[in-house]
Amino acid sequence: MNNENALEPGLPHAHGHPHAPAETACCNNSVCGGAALAPVDTADIPKGALLFRIPTMDCAVEESEIRRALEPVRGISGLRFRLGERTMAITADGAALPDALEAIRKAGFKPEPLDAVAAASPGSARTVGFVTPELARLAGALLLAIAAETISFLAPEGMAFTAVEMGLALAAIALAGLDTYKKGFGALVRGRLNINALMAVAVTGAFVIGQWPEAAMVMALYAIAEMIEARAVDRARNAIQGLLALAPEQAEVRQPDGRWRTVKADAVALDALVRIRPGERVPLDGIVTEGASAIDQAPVTGESIPVDKSVGDAVFAGTINQTAALEFRVTAVAANTTLARIIHAVEEAQGSRAPTQRFVDRFAAVYTPAVFVLAVAVAVLAPWLMGWTWIDAAYKALVLLVIACPCALVISTPVTVVSALASAARRGILIKGGTYLEEARKLKALALDKTGTLTEGKPKLVEARLLDTAAGEGEIFAIAASIAGRSDHPVSKAIALGLKREPRPVGDFTALPGRGVQATHEGRSYVLGNHRLIEERQLCSPALEAELKRHEEAGRTVTLLASGHAVLALFAVADTIKPSSRAAMAELRALGVTPVMLTGDNTATARAIGSLAGIDDVRGNLLPEQKLGAIKALQQRYGMAGMTGDGINDAPALAQADIGFAMGGAGTDTAMEAADVVIMNDDLRRIAETIRLSRRAHAVLWQNIMLALGIKAVFFVLAVFGSATMWMAVFADMGASLLVVANGLRLMRVPGRGESD
Repeated sequence: MNNENALEPGLPHAHGHPHAPAETACCNNSVCGGAALAPVDTADIPKGALLFRIPTMDCAVEESEIRRALEPVRGISGLRFRLGERTMAITADGAALPDALEAIRKAGFKPEPLDAVAAASPGSARTVGFVTPELARLAGALLLAIAAETISFLAPEGMAFTAVEMGLALAAIALAGLDTYKKGFGALVRGRLNINALMAVAVTGAFVIGQWPEAAMVMALYAIAEMIEARAVDRARNAIQGLLALAPEQAEVRQPDGRWRTVKADAVALDALVRIRPGERVPLDGIVTEGASAIDQAPVTGESIPVDKSVGDAVFAGTINQTAALEFRVTAVAANTTLARIIHAVEEAQGSRAPTQRFVDRFAAVYTPAVFVLAVAVAVLAPWLMGWTWIDAAYKALVLLVIACPCALVISTPVTVVSALASAARRGILIKGGTYLEEARKLKALALDKTGTLTEGKPKLVEARLLDTAAGEGEIFAIAASIAGRSDHPVSKAIALGLKREPRPVGDFTALPGRGVQATHEGRSYVLGNHRLIEERQLCSPALEAELKRHEEAGRTVTLLASGHAVLALFAVADTIKPSSRAAMAELRALGVTPVMLTGDNTATARAIGSLAGIDDVRGNLLPEQKLGAIKALQQRYGMAGMTGDGINDAPALAQADIGFAMGGAGTDTAMEAADVVIMNDDLRRIAETIRLSRRAHAVLWQNIMLALGIKAVFFVLAVFGSATMWMAVFADMGASLLVVANGLRLMRVPGRGESD
């Protein structure tokens, strides 16, 4: 899984970090982020590191600015950034830390120290309401700008009115743009053209040439639009944080004296006993020790139907107990629950950079300087070549500077990717980065393991037949269930569970390795074993051989109950296919993806399951290295090929595949680590849903890019050959930003199966 904000030794990669963002013009402190303060995850903060929140660090480019500012500071041994939380963990010598913080402040950022323990608590999260001091300040700036425009339009010329107009404009610019000026001029000093630098130059230039009201209006509109964008973008960035509220902050824990006491969930230790009542949310992961109830697991797995839970079953933090009280033994502390790991994984994924985002960054790195150079050329050359006045040429150049701001372009990709990742997580699909989100649409073949992927992975009694008609069925099946119940073999357990008979007393129980078991009942000897055991006892007949062949061709394991002189009953056990498997394969084929089964089971069993699932290409008797070779062959034949497995036995094939899908990830550490995409329940249809989401996300990404560039192209022409004004250019630029944000947020709603892509 990509993690571009991982701890790095020292600062050798300030320029060449493998995932470092391109040196592009970025949005202001609120464009790529917002006012909401997300809870801080400190699970993987290195020991000895100090944690700081940087409220105005939102874009990956601003992370790069901080890295560059810290490059000259000696004594820093590690940095870790989390843009979603706006935090930085820094490991530095005591003497180096003050210098590092001062360097960050000079770059235009304000690091705020955090208490890592307190910040890690979900209760420490706070959300800023809609009416804020910032909103009041910007509203005041807009009113002053409007007043300046009104005086300019209505008032007669005169020194007094001119002074009032200039004073109102200055006040509006001061209220709305001090942060922009500070960061903009800091960027210019470092030789960088970001949006703050462009706006600072444009507003200053407008003021110098006497366009005071327009300069004020541009700065006020820009700042207000930035704030609106921030709130919209936060809906996507912090969407996954809504899951934090699902896990209650308190748990009812059994004390050593047997009493129950309510304590904070993050203080509950492993193996503690917790009680939950109907209607309550599960506070921690655990294993049920007492009771039976239905649990709504939709917040974690995306399952729409509650799941029955009883003793021995797993429950997950954030799910909802519905029908009866349960007691469970805690298996994961609050920081390591399945829900917490989902949130952490999605936050890490939100920090990774999708291919389209890297393309946009590279494009913006060229686009912004090119338009800046063009603006300078217009200001200097247009009076000579086109006969414009110097004031007109300077004004048009300033309009071009505003158009050069790549806000809409830069935020068009991250908001789309983050929206899609958060939406997938809510559906129980954990995608570990924008790269996998984008690449899933290209899959042409998907290899699937059999056991636990296409099938339930649990042996089940599918047929029980009485072969000796002289015996009573009830008595014979009861004896078989009693003998099977004494064995710990999975097939025997399936028989005992499937027959559900009252146990009979059996004695002299003996295991027959590789063949079955033997026991006595009321003085008579019985064997419960496989085909080989019955052959050795010379109890086979042509009719029985034919019956056994029928079951074996269907992929079933047959166990026979026999006395000393006859075979009494036949029991067929099979790993049954999941209800969703056949529909899932049909959906994949409809998307142009060819399903292929790769399994270590014998070919006959594999073909039987493949036929039930609707898979034509079935390959059995494969060792792990042979599965790896099969994936390579699929890649050569089809191009992009994925692999679906349990994340353990199929690790080589999952690693080789272009995208690895792990099934049943809820509570499975290995699966979540091994795969690129984790399906939190066992519904194979979620793979097709992932591919559809990938295609929708790709379409929205390019819609946003074309929208942003198209609007800029129109106003570019209007600026040079028409009558576009600076405030019109700001409206166009910020309007385009809002449009791409709104378009990207559409991905928060994933269409159901059967809806159009």
